[in-house]
Amino acid sequence: MTSNKKLIVGNWKNHPDNITEAKKVFNTFKKQKHQTKNITTVFCPPALYFNEIKKSYSGSKIFFGMQNMSWDSKSSQTGEISPEMVKDSGAKFLIVGHSERRALGENNEMVAQKLKEGLKLGLHVILCIGEPERDEHGNHLKFIDEELRESLSGISKLMIKKLIIAYEPIWTIGKGKKAMTPEDLHRMSLYVHTKLVSIFGRKNAENIPILYGGSVNSDNAKEIIYEGSVDGLLIGRASLNPFEFSKIIDVVSKKK
Repeated sequence: MTSNKKLIVGNWKNHPDNITEAKKVFNTFKKQKHQTKNITTVFCPPALYFNEIKKSYSGSKIFFGMQNMSWDSKSSQTGEISPEMVKDSGAKFLIVGHSERRALGENNEMVAQKLKEGLKLGLHVILCIGEPERDEHGNHLKFIDEELRESLSGISKLMIKKLIIAYEPIWTIGKGKKAMTPEDLHRMSLYVHTKLVSIFGRKNAENIPILYGGSVNSDNAKEIIYEGSVDGLLIGRASLNPFEFSKIIDVVSKKK
């Protein structure tokens, strides 16, 4: 990653239903012609598909990441993915703190531990934050402030070289929902940046990319990034459509 590139991350979550379909999606995407000079593209498939998808690509323009990771490799944890497994997989990126994981019981303390382990592995770690709803009294700002500070607890200035923040307002996520307006996103990206400055200092905070996620498509992606003043996108549903995901990359690559 370089500071002048926009980061586009596809989070496949627990889709598609089988490896055959997963390969079809990825192979169809690879066949599209992309303007990737100023784009870094990342795919985060389900862990069961990770190796098959990764080994089907021999180029250098696409990177791969894990959607989740345990922070503890010392104790027995059925069904979990240890830090050592993630490192051995060849993943370069890691998502932690996604709202869907938090809905299953993950708290900020758990997220902070995963974040710390991921950064220690040398991964580009995407920390997800986002309020469940907005209100006229500004309580959503307090929510973001707390989520950021607690999730970044124990993270030193020396550890943040590969830290990425993904702002995903939960009220924009899901079929039929609408993305945040670029104007509102611009204000929130400034707010998040201000909080990062208060934690790590201005010089360090300037190097932390801020992504947006929530009902992104090829029609709104360009204005979300350039008018919303963010450094990239974390995309769920649309990343499973190879043609739509390609269009998103293409429109973002065309600067204003």
